[in-house]
Amino acid sequence: MCSSASGNAVRTAVITTTSGDRSIQATVTRKHVKNLNLRVHADGTVTMSIPMRTSIARAQDFLDRKAPWIAQRLECIEAARNSRGIIHPAAAPADSADAVTKPRLLLWGEEVDAYSTLQKHGLLPEVFGGADSNAAGAGIDTARLQRLVDVLYKQEVARAIPQIAQPLESAMGVAASRWQVRSMKTRWGSCTPKTAAIRINSQLAAYPIDCLNFVVAHELVHLMEPSHNARFHMLLDVYCPRNRELAAQLKHAPA
Repeated sequence: MCSSASGNAVRTAVITTTSGDRSIQATVTRKHVKNLNLRVHADGTVTMSIPMRTSIARAQDFLDRKAPWIAQRLECIEAARNSRGIIHPAAAPADSADAVTKPRLLLWGEEVDAYSTLQKHGLLPEVFGGADSNAAGAGIDTARLQRLVDVLYKQEVARAIPQIAQPLESAMGVAASRWQVRSMKTRWGSCTPKTAAIRINSQLAAYPIDCLNFVVAHELVHLMEPSHNARFHMLLDVYCPRNRELAAQLKHAPA
């Protein structure tokens, strides 16, 4: 099944396939490339770039053949939503240069290699980074990898908070007495107005940085208005105009 749109130099089409009970939709774009390239993105979307003269029928055949791998990859991405940011490797198609064969993680809304990112932040020995990290990291079990990612998220959020909070505190005329970063299951942040202590969920590191900006602004506004009344929302609109959009984003898994 296919629908398409055309432009001056690029033609796009949307094609679908199935793997088991799963329906898979892919956006196909003709580009000045030599090969068919398939990508499964962290948000679960599937895209394919094909040479300008390649037919949609050939793209459909390629998608059909890769459907089992795509389905496996999508299952890994969905599992990441329940494993706090880690995306585990799927068996890659033999002819796909874009295949992801190492554990990945979500950091500030981007999907990155887990081993090299942890190494870069000093959480893994250097041997685990680089081109050989897939083999070198084979000894890291899921539980240890998750612990390291949790530490990374806590460090990253703690590092980012001062840069976000200080301008907001100056603009609002308030200041938190203490910032605490920890993993929380039911809240993105919380505030105790009486003591001006603010707690921020470390799992925000999986989302774009704007989401952390929103949560920090939200909690700081509570130092001006403790309840969620009309004044609170008016103030939040002033200090974080995109607050409704970002709140909606946080209701979904990071992508």
